[in-house]
Amino acid sequence: MSLSQDSNSATAAFTVDARDTRGSIAMPHHPVVSVRAGRRNWVDASQLWEFRELLWFLMVRDVKVRYKQAALGVIWVVLQPLTMMAVFSVIFSRLANIPTEGVPAPLYLFAGLLPWVYFASGVANASNSLIGSTSLVSKVYFPRLLLPSAAVGAALVDLAISATLFAGLMMIYRQPLSPQIVLLLPLTLLLVILVLAIGTGMAALNVKYRDVRYVIPFILQLGMFITPVIYPLSFAPEKWRPLFYLNPMTGIVAGIRSAVYGLELPVEAMLASTVLTTLLLFGAVTLFRRMERTFADVI
Repeated sequence: MSLSQDSNSATAAFTVDARDTRGSIAMPHHPVVSVRAGRRNWVDASQLWEFRELLWFLMVRDVKVRYKQAALGVIWVVLQPLTMMAVFSVIFSRLANIPTEGVPAPLYLFAGLLPWVYFASGVANASNSLIGSTSLVSKVYFPRLLLPSAAVGAALVDLAISATLFAGLMMIYRQPLSPQIVLLLPLTLLLVILVLAIGTGMAALNVKYRDVRYVIPFILQLGMFITPVIYPLSFAPEKWRPLFYLNPMTGIVAGIRSAVYGLELPVEAMLASTVLTTLLLFGAVTLFRRMERTFADVI
C-alpha cells in the first residue's frame, strides 16, 4: 500500500469517526442549558416548579434581611398590631363608641388588624421586590415572578407569629371558638392570593414608573379606613355598602372576623372579594408577563 493510499485511508477514517450516524459533526459533550419560551401572557407552572428551591431561598433571604440588624428582631412583628390595637381600643371603642358586636374590643380590633397588617406589609414588600434585586434581575435568568412571590411568602412568617399572639389573647379573654372557624383557612388563602395579585402588578409597574413606590404607602394608609378593620361592616351606611364591596379586602376582613367569633357571615361581601381577587390575579399576571421582557433593560 502506498503512502498516499495510507493517508487517504486515515483521512477517511477520521471523517467517519468525527461524524455521528446522521452525518453531522460530533461536538464535545458539555452541559446544555435550554431556555424554553413560556406562554406569553400567563405562567408556566412547570417552570416555576423547577425553580422551587430558588423560591424557598429568596423567602428565607427576605426574612433574614428584614430582622438581621434589628435590635428587637421579630418582636417588631407583634409590637405593630398590639400598639394599633391599644390605640384604636381607646379611641374608637370608648371615645367614638363604635360597636364591636358583643366581642371584647381588643379581640375585635385584633381580628381585623391581623389580616390588614399582613396585606399592607405583603403588598409593600412585593411591590419593591424587583427594584430591590436589580443585580439578580439584570444578570441571572430565572422566572421574575419568583421575587414578588417570595416577598408575599416571607410575610406569612409575620402573619403566623401574630396569629400565635392572637390565639394567646383569645385564651386570656376566654373567648370560645365558633364552628365557622373552618372558613378561616379558605379566607386566609384568598387573602394570600389577593396580596400576590396586587403585589405582582405593582412590582411590574414599579420597574417602569418609580413613583409607584411613593404612592403605595399612601394608598395603604387610606385603605385601612375604607376597609372594616376597626369597625363592623354594618357600621357603613347601607346605601354606600355596595361601594365597600368593590374593595376586595372588605369581604376578607369581615369574613375572617365573623368566622372566628361566630358572627353573621357577610356572604355578599365574601363573594365579591372572591370574584375581584380572581380578576385581579389574572390581570396582574398578564401585566407582569407582558412587561417582564423589558425588566432587565429598564431596571
